[in-house]
Amino acid sequence: MLKQGSTGDPFDPIKYMRLSSDGHVWASFGGQLRERVEMWHDFNFGVQGTNTGDNDDAYLLHRFRAHVDVHAGQMFRAFVEMKSALATDRDLPGTAARPIGLRPVEVDTIDLQNAFLDVRLPLGEKDSFTLRGGRQELLFGNERLVSPLDWTNTRRTFDGISGIWNVFNWRVQAFYSHLVRVHKYNFNEPDDDVQFWGAYATRPQPFGTSGPAVLDVYWLALERGDSYPASPAFNGSVGEDDRQTFGARIAGPIPNTDFDYEAEGAYQFGDVSGADVSAGMFVAEVGWGVPKAVYAPRVVAGFDYASGDDTAGDGDVETFNQLFPLGHKYLGYIDVIGRQNIMDARLQTSITPFYTTRVSLDFHNFWRASDDDALYNAAGGVVRAGNTSGESFVGSELDLTLRQPIGRHFDALFGYSHFFAGPFVEDSGPDDDIDFGYIQGQYTF
Repeated sequence: MLKQGSTGDPFDPIKYMRLSSDGHVWASFGGQLRERVEMWHDFNFGVQGTNTGDNDDAYLLHRFRAHVDVHAGQMFRAFVEMKSALATDRDLPGTAARPIGLRPVEVDTIDLQNAFLDVRLPLGEKDSFTLRGGRQELLFGNERLVSPLDWTNTRRTFDGISGIWNVFNWRVQAFYSHLVRVHKYNFNEPDDDVQFWGAYATRPQPFGTSGPAVLDVYWLALERGDSYPASPAFNGSVGEDDRQTFGARIAGPIPNTDFDYEAEGAYQFGDVSGADVSAGMFVAEVGWGVPKAVYAPRVVAGFDYASGDDTAGDGDVETFNQLFPLGHKYLGYIDVIGRQNIMDARLQTSITPFYTTRVSLDFHNFWRASDDDALYNAAGGVVRAGNTSGESFVGSELDLTLRQPIGRHFDALFGYSHFFAGPFVEDSGPDDDIDFGYIQGQYTF
């Protein structure tokens, strides 16, 4: 248990506050303030939306989060976090479903991000079971399929119940939830049309020190109906999406080398408005790094694949559903590419040229997995329909980021990204290259 004054930080007094004379009941307070300026040139390849708008724009995103974490011994915990997300005018083109202007991912004037109660039951000396109920964020593995999506101004959350077992060195979380829809100026409510449940299990060192550092296995079930903003579309198959996802992930160092690896794969089955689902994804990457060397260099080569649909309207859906991902981290920071009908060959490099300054350069090459299916973005929306070109190569993206921590609490982030439009984009509509830049400051206490 954290004791007051134990770290020498000025925020120590609010990190451990006794609420009972014996310290059995105590509370911790914290929060975060984040400001980010985003700048776009030729947004969405220069496509004009249903509503008028400018493809060049700059705007400010503001987010504040504050939480209280109350504990009563080792058995009870209550966690409440509020948020406020605001933005200046955003004039990028929109669509009929998402009109020009500020979107729900950017504005949520004031709301609850988390509000849950934990009841923890010991199961022996080391093991335990925790029952959690209420509004809660879900984060599993490396966030490829389930993430709070911190990059967005509003973050993602769910209303539901979870059971968390820590037993035999496994951590298993079983859950049932509804996605919480953001209503920019009203209180957020769970969406009855989006049910999400399953189980995620992870274990460190599953086969001893000679095996992977971590093993994850999971089952994720989604039922999504005709809910706002629109029904999901998979190469023309539109409507209720009822599918099961089974997958696994392993990662760890390669013994006696400076190399490491990660691999993840998942298979989906179910139906979309009566059409049978059979879809999958996999990821493989190898990294090399020497953190104690001069400049702490690191290089990662990886390949991402998510299946697409071969033939529209044939009674089968082979487009992978990316669920609730942190797409921003893996498939380019411009977010014009999502984990659906895509292949990505990427090379990522990073160094620390100064004491705490980390500079990263990522390069992606994108192809459609199926020439008959659409190009989907990080939100799962259709960027270009599949019948507009027979070309596979979508284009390339270069992402440059610079991260600079300043003291314990402040973190500065600078980034620039450029998307080089390829033959598929050129054949299927406006094909301007996209430029995206941002400057972000974040203070956490």
